[in-house]
Amino acid sequence: MPLDLLSLRLSHSLTPHGVLLSGNGVIRRHIQLISVQRRRFPVPPGRFDLRAPPLVLLNTLEASRRVAPAKEQRKREPLPILLDVSGMMCGGCVSRVRSLISADERVDSVVVNMLTESAAVKLRPEVEGGESVGEDLAVRLTECGFPAKRRVSSGSGVAENVKKWKDMAKKKDELLARSRNRVAFAWTLVALCCGSHASHILHSLGIHVAHGSFWELLHNSYVKGGLSLGALLGPGRDLLNDGLMAFKKGSPNMNSLVGFGSVAAFVISAVALLNPGLEWDASFFDEPVMLLGFVLLGRSLEEKARISASSDMNELISLISTQSRLVVSPPENDSSADTVLCSDAICAEVPTDDIRIGDNVLVLPGETIPVDGKIIAGRSVIDESMLTGESLPVFKEKGLGVSAGTINWDGPLRIEASSTGSNSTISKIFRMVEDAQSREAPIQRLADSVAGPFVYSVMTLSAVTFAFWYYIGTNIFPDVLLNDIAGPDSDPLLLSLKLAVDVLVVSCPCALGLATPTAILVGTSLGAREGLLIRGGDVLERLANIDYFALDKTGTLTEGKPTVSAVASSLYDEMEILRIAAAVEMTASHPIAKAIVKKAETLNLTLPVTKGQLSEPGYGTLAEVDGHIVAVGSLEWVHERYNRITSISDLVSLEQAVSHQSSQVTSLAKDSKTVVYVGREGEGIIGAIAISDRLRDDAELTISRLQKKGIKTVLLSGDREEAVATIGETVGINRECIKASLTPKQKSDVISALQSAGHQVAMVGDGINDAPSLALASVGIALPIEAQDNAASDAASIILLGNKLSQVLDALELSQATMAKVYQNLSWAVAYNMVAVPIAAGVLLPKFDIAMTPSLSGGLMAMSSIFVVTNSLLLRLHSSKRKSEG
Repeated sequence: MPLDLLSLRLSHSLTPHGVLLSGNGVIRRHIQLISVQRRRFPVPPGRFDLRAPPLVLLNTLEASRRVAPAKEQRKREPLPILLDVSGMMCGGCVSRVRSLISADERVDSVVVNMLTESAAVKLRPEVEGGESVGEDLAVRLTECGFPAKRRVSSGSGVAENVKKWKDMAKKKDELLARSRNRVAFAWTLVALCCGSHASHILHSLGIHVAHGSFWELLHNSYVKGGLSLGALLGPGRDLLNDGLMAFKKGSPNMNSLVGFGSVAAFVISAVALLNPGLEWDASFFDEPVMLLGFVLLGRSLEEKARISASSDMNELISLISTQSRLVVSPPENDSSADTVLCSDAICAEVPTDDIRIGDNVLVLPGETIPVDGKIIAGRSVIDESMLTGESLPVFKEKGLGVSAGTINWDGPLRIEASSTGSNSTISKIFRMVEDAQSREAPIQRLADSVAGPFVYSVMTLSAVTFAFWYYIGTNIFPDVLLNDIAGPDSDPLLLSLKLAVDVLVVSCPCALGLATPTAILVGTSLGAREGLLIRGGDVLERLANIDYFALDKTGTLTEGKPTVSAVASSLYDEMEILRIAAAVEMTASHPIAKAIVKKAETLNLTLPVTKGQLSEPGYGTLAEVDGHIVAVGSLEWVHERYNRITSISDLVSLEQAVSHQSSQVTSLAKDSKTVVYVGREGEGIIGAIAISDRLRDDAELTISRLQKKGIKTVLLSGDREEAVATIGETVGINRECIKASLTPKQKSDVISALQSAGHQVAMVGDGINDAPSLALASVGIALPIEAQDNAASDAASIILLGNKLSQVLDALELSQATMAKVYQNLSWAVAYNMVAVPIAAGVLLPKFDIAMTPSLSGGLMAMSSIFVVTNSLLLRLHSSKRKSEG
């Protein structure tokens, strides 16, 4: 639907709308005129008429002094170019693709992911025309053997995105099916080629079977040669072509090594067969057949494991509903009726993309909720496990919010949409997980830098192996010619060639390339299932090394659902203080502001008209009320707004009065008590409002477990010292680690000081005043306010969708387990190559008479990659163990 947006910025001269001047600078008013063109539905005769909605005026106010423009700064950065790149087989390919892209002078940085077959390219700030740059890079990669195309990131609807994701999953399944067919063909050739060996083994055991012309045919060297050629041109053709093309373009990969080994084995056997005078052993024809059989089997198992590693993403896709039941009811029934579906309503099934904010949607029991919104009729229990990690269903009724992707279990619901399509919670989660899996951990760069030159090193070592054994080794150690790999005639050339092929085949750069991304893929997918949105592998690596946790108080250690417990004033009626305070806080999003507004609404107070609201994060809110500037916030901030300073004795009396009233309402030790002050222009401070907020049930346990892990905790809050100290000591934070009355800038300074001292700091917060600290910390962790996006979520590296403080521990343990798998995988990949390559080169041959065959080398190479992927999948056991312990 078209959306016309007209934004008019008024100058700071006097206008009919007015401009508010204060000591803090000029408040600039933006008036945005939004005209929304809606769908037109057919109106049956006798029904009601759907009229276009009125124009909506939205006032957006901004101060000339901003504290935390983290979100706006990120918007000004150029968007990265996304490329879909295929043809990457190992870490060497990743390194080659990265170098090809980085060679373009317009590129600032690049991240390449082999598992997701994608590359994210960040251009230099001065570069314009990102689309043309993306097309140029795609063409260059395609010419170098890596077919690529620019991913068009249009604002497409949810149906198109789901179709794209499902098509990608279907394509992977089709590739796996073709891989299985190749494996079946290859192992049929292996069985035929090895049939003669089986008959020999049976005869040696006294079992005289496998006689006849068929078995004699299998013994024929020309038949074996034909089977070997069939393996090369049949199931192994794609592998050989890819390896040859990669070598021609100067970026040899794993397929190049396997291809050279297979072709070398075939050529040696063919030369021996066609030149009997050389007296070589022609049974070497078996080796390329068995080698390709093992390699293709390993690739198929590896691909299946990789698809299994991304199965959590497929589960997320299944939660996205592409169809919705749109409910259109008469205006008089739409707003007042409590029935889920009134008699005059029209219910039509439409694509979810056609649902707009404010539309009503019907969700029946057992169905997935298609949009984010608020329940306006009905009650039910909702399964939110895939979004929050909460296994128990949650009861929902009228007025409560629900998220797309959750499942309605009990009764029918009518929901008013608040965000739809690609902007829904589940769609954002899926995109964030996709982005996270495309961001590499720093340790992966080290692995890729090793994997890049690895193939050339192996090819060089293979040539050295051949030269050593042919010219030197067989003369120094003549007994090695008695080994079976030298053939019945103890030929040094045959032995040298086989050992050289062994070195080519047994080496495995794939294990190095898969070590990190497979673990990151499983870790981020598991996090999404448990309600942890992790923005990348680099976040997991940093979180695993955290030694300091800084926490906000309101909304983090406390529930973030404060209530007004007392109002006091020596000059005015308490209701008057609450009335003007609620009017000022009406547009603010802080939990304390919402508590004041909710209290006024509960008492049915009539709020005065306000002008020029200004929220200053971490301080308070001010606005013009009845011709006077009114400020609501902390004591120091309210004092600074006016020339007249209230006397100290009056302030003390006011605080004592409001504290006494609050203590009569609630005296629980686990309540956080905060006092906000109300000041008016020309009068100074005229009243105080006490706010109580309950401590989270899991706060003490979370802090205790963090400290048991050796992690230090520090409490940073803008609240008054008494309230912060009470909460901090209740949860077990040392008094010297409690910092109160901090501005957002001072919170950031504390984190900077800790980082300067060599500490890795994670910050946990929930509001806009925490955004600077979340962005500055090594890892920022945000608890969303009412499951909505805010500055904290935008600046954070991890979002806790379950809104539980204990999820901090879940994220920490998941990061540690994931990085443990990364280190295990890298250790295995390095150890395997350090042990297998020397053995393949014949190190054990002189003393122990142990040598590999090319087929055995191929099998070991395949098993190395399978081990890495399977070990990463074991992370799921870590998740199951945590749940059982919980």
